[in-house]
Amino acid sequence: VFFKAGLLGTLEEMRDEKLASLVTMTQALCRGYVMRKEFVKMMERRESIYSIQYNIRSFMNVKHWPWMKLYFKIKPLLKSAETEKEMVAMKENYEKMKEDLAKALAKKKELEEKMVSLLQEKMTFSCKNLKTSLMLRRDVKGSSKTDCQEEKLEDECSELKKDIDDLELTLAKVEKEKHATENKVKNLTEEMASQDESIAKLTKEKKALQEAHQQTLDDLQAEEDKVNTLTKAKTKLEQQVDDLEGSLEQEKKLRMDLERAKRKLEGDLKLAQESIMDLENEKQQSDEKIKKKDFEMSQLLSKIEDEQSLGAQLQKKIKELQARIEELEEEIEAERAARAKVEKQRADLSRELEEISERLEEAGGATAAQIEMNKKREAEFQKLRRDLEESTLQHEATAAALRKKQADSVAELGEQIDNLQRVKQKLEKEKSEYKMEIDDLTSNMEAVAKAKANLEKMCRTLEDQLSEIKTKSDENVRQLNDMNAQRARLQTENGEFSRQLEEKEALVSQLTRGKQAYTQQIEELKRHIEEEVKAKNALAHAVQSARHDCDLLREQYEEEQEAKAELQRGMSKANSEVAQWRTKYETDAIQRTEELEESKKKLAQRLQDAEESIEAVNSKCASLEKTKQRLQGEVEDLMIDVERANSLAANLDKKQRNFDKVLAEWKQKYEESQAELEGAQKEARSLSTELFKMKNSYEEALDHLETLKRENKNLQQEISDLTEQLGETGKSIHELEKAKKTVESEKSEIQTALEEAEGTLEHEESKILRVQLELNQVKSEIDRKLAEKDEEMEQIKRNSQRVIDSMQSTLDSEVRSRNDALRVKKKMEGDLNEMEVQLSHANRQAAEAQKQLRNVQGQLKDAQLHLDEAVRGQEDMKEQVAMVERRNNLMQAEIEELRAALEQTERGRKVAEQELVDASERVGLLHSQNTSLINTKKKLEADLVQVQGEVDDAVQEARNAEEKAKKAITDAAMMAEELKKEQDTSAHLERMKKNLEVTVKDLQHRLDEAESLAMKGGKKQLQKLESRVRELEAEVEAEQRRGADAVKGVRKYERRVKELTYQTEEDKKNVIRLQDLVDKLQLKVKAYKRQAEEAEEQANTHLSRYRKVQHELEEAQERADISESQVNKLRAKSRDAGKTKDEE
Repeated sequence: VFFKAGLLGTLEEMRDEKLASLVTMTQALCRGYVMRKEFVKMMERRESIYSIQYNIRSFMNVKHWPWMKLYFKIKPLLKSAETEKEMVAMKENYEKMKEDLAKALAKKKELEEKMVSLLQEKMTFSCKNLKTSLMLRRDVKGSSKTDCQEEKLEDECSELKKDIDDLELTLAKVEKEKHATENKVKNLTEEMASQDESIAKLTKEKKALQEAHQQTLDDLQAEEDKVNTLTKAKTKLEQQVDDLEGSLEQEKKLRMDLERAKRKLEGDLKLAQESIMDLENEKQQSDEKIKKKDFEMSQLLSKIEDEQSLGAQLQKKIKELQARIEELEEEIEAERAARAKVEKQRADLSRELEEISERLEEAGGATAAQIEMNKKREAEFQKLRRDLEESTLQHEATAAALRKKQADSVAELGEQIDNLQRVKQKLEKEKSEYKMEIDDLTSNMEAVAKAKANLEKMCRTLEDQLSEIKTKSDENVRQLNDMNAQRARLQTENGEFSRQLEEKEALVSQLTRGKQAYTQQIEELKRHIEEEVKAKNALAHAVQSARHDCDLLREQYEEEQEAKAELQRGMSKANSEVAQWRTKYETDAIQRTEELEESKKKLAQRLQDAEESIEAVNSKCASLEKTKQRLQGEVEDLMIDVERANSLAANLDKKQRNFDKVLAEWKQKYEESQAELEGAQKEARSLSTELFKMKNSYEEALDHLETLKRENKNLQQEISDLTEQLGETGKSIHELEKAKKTVESEKSEIQTALEEAEGTLEHEESKILRVQLELNQVKSEIDRKLAEKDEEMEQIKRNSQRVIDSMQSTLDSEVRSRNDALRVKKKMEGDLNEMEVQLSHANRQAAEAQKQLRNVQGQLKDAQLHLDEAVRGQEDMKEQVAMVERRNNLMQAEIEELRAALEQTERGRKVAEQELVDASERVGLLHSQNTSLINTKKKLEADLVQVQGEVDDAVQEARNAEEKAKKAITDAAMMAEELKKEQDTSAHLERMKKNLEVTVKDLQHRLDEAESLAMKGGKKQLQKLESRVRELEAEVEAEQRRGADAVKGVRKYERRVKELTYQTEEDKKNVIRLQDLVDKLQLKVKAYKRQAEEAEEQANTHLSRYRKVQHELEEAQERADISESQVNKLRAKSRDAGKTKDEE
């Protein structure tokens, strides 16, 4: 029985030992696995912390390095790796644009030089045209008289031809009647005497005609003297024109100097305005910086409050850790007391064993069974001693580990406390500094608080006033914007008025010159009119004398017809006598016929020459008519082009006005958008601060959540540990029950085997009862602790559930706010993208503008000094503008008077021209020209119909107006060449005139010879010559009109050229204005860029502070986790120690 009991006990012990070793191994493996995982995580965190700390330290060391600052400034500009290529492409484009600009400027200079040369040529051509017009007028007057004489001579020639024909007929008749007349010679001698008397009369009339001719020659000489005087006056006028041109060039130079000075002043004014704008921008920036400083102060105060709250939380944590340390010390003291109790029990057990051994030794007559039992007891005792020694070693090892851990935790806590004390000292220093500032602020706040009581009463009224003031301020801001817009408009209007003033001054100078020229022309016209009146009177006298001569010639013609009738009667009588005298006069008649034939041949040759010259003149007239028609067509085309150009100019003016309106609207929109942008930036800043606060609160909430999760995990681990402890306590209870059973079996066996040892067994039973009581106490304490833990867990669960609910609600609100913030962020990102695009454009311009900035910064100081002078000068300019406006009004009145005088002179000129036309109409018959004009009118009407059809197509050709202007200039040059050709033709006509005068003289000599032969034919020839002279005068007048039309066309071309030059000047001014606007926009872009850089720097500083705070929070959290893990380990060790005590 005893063998079986011992074998089963050993087997059970072996089984229990094996199970215990297996369970401990599994537990150790699980714990080792979990701890290894935690150790890996801890090492990763430690390495990440070290890397972050290293990076932050290196960043803090490198942050103030100048190359790093340069890198920070360059980094936002480095968008991609291809920026260098883009820069190279931009540089190439810039160089190309620079070359194109240089070429354009060179072309512009060449064109300006060409324009100057063309203007000079135009002036020379205008002077030449005036000279040629005067020469033409003079030549026309002289040529009209010569033409009259030529016509007379041609008429005489034609009459002479007819007379020659008549004479030939008469000669034939005379030859037939010669024989008859010879018989009548005797009778005719008497009649010859009477004819001699009539020839004497005719010679007297011839002398009278010669005297009239001499008078006409004298008149021609007088006219040539007048022409010489006019040429002298012309030379004097040309000298005056040269002097005036020199003075005009000097005035142009002075005007150019004035314009340069004006442009310099305008540039200085613009620079001053830009400096004012920069100062205003700096003022705004300083106001924004003050606001930022106030905002940073508020943030620092909030940070101080947060740090104070953090300090309070840390102090609370320190107190909690100290409380935990005290609890751990109490637990260690309890373990020490338990250990002392266990040692006491061990001592008691050893004493009892010694007593039992003494009793057993006393009971020497023990049996072999008792010896075996003693051996077993001794073996058990040795096992218990070993167990005790192992448990003591384990307790000592655990105590040493706990001491080490406690020392480590105390050292870490000491380090944390030192760090916290350092942080606290830093915070106290900063707190003292902030307290100093806060004391200053509190001193101000106390004064404010004193006034607050009085101000609270006035608060409502002041709020109303504040709302009114806000509305007024908004109105003032709007008025300021309107005033700025008005200021810009006034500046533009000032520039326009100054330009108009200069133009008006130029117009006034031109009008004064034109007035002088017109006065000179009026005086010349008066002189011409007086001369023409004199010539008209002389012509009237000549006409009256010619009429008188015509009457006399008619009477003579009638008398000669009567004499002819008598002669015919006498011829019939003298036929018989002629037959007698034929033989005598045959030789004389043959000689006479030969002389007549020779004179006839000479006259025929002269007539052929005259006809050839007339045909040449007619061909020249036809060519001139063709050129006139061509020039008229070109003039009409140019008139159409001028009208188109005027319509285009009107459209361009309308477009310019619309463009100015659109510019003003865009400026207003730009200012409104700028205001909105500033408001949006302010809202963005406020939203960023709110977002930063929300981020901080969100991160704090996340940190709090993580701490709660960690606490939950720790609590779950504690619950799992407690459940394990409960399982282990259950196992230990089961083992105790087994031990109890074994003890009871051993008791029965001992009762059966050892009746003598009942006392000892009773004593052991009492011990067992004590152990059971202690076990019950331990169970009750464990149950009580479990109940407390359960209550604590439930409270923690409730609190955590409340916290989770509150956190869930805050999370929901934060999610909503985050979604709203994300929406706002997306909007802001879209705006930022747009702004970045604008910034990219602005950066490109900023690179160019930075170069100008350096020059502008140097000029700013000078501009600030010149500002006051510019303001004074502006006031003076305003006064001068008022004076100039008054002068302008006076000059406009004078211009109106001059216009009235011009209209009067034009009316007088028209009246004189009308009188000339009437006189020319009276002189010549214009039937042929009327018919030609009607034909040309029809052609022009057809051309007009075509032109009206081509008007729609001409709108598209408006772009080619400049080319047409160039063509017009070339046409003007062609017209000048044609004028030269006409001058050559006029010179050729003068030569022809001289030749004709020579021929006239020859013909007069022949007339003197032929007058003796035929007085009758002279009258007819005179009439024909007069008709021819009238026709030539009509042609000369037509040529004069053509010349006047050509002069008008040249003037129209000159007006067109002036309009084009004016348009180019206006385009240049518009380009300058647009350049000024671009410069202003570039300056604003620079200001925005500065603001963006400052915002980026502030964001970087905020991010660095946020990272520092986050890093400190993470370190504090890691320390708290380490301390919690150490506390959990200590708790686990204390529980293990308690379990071992319970097992013992």
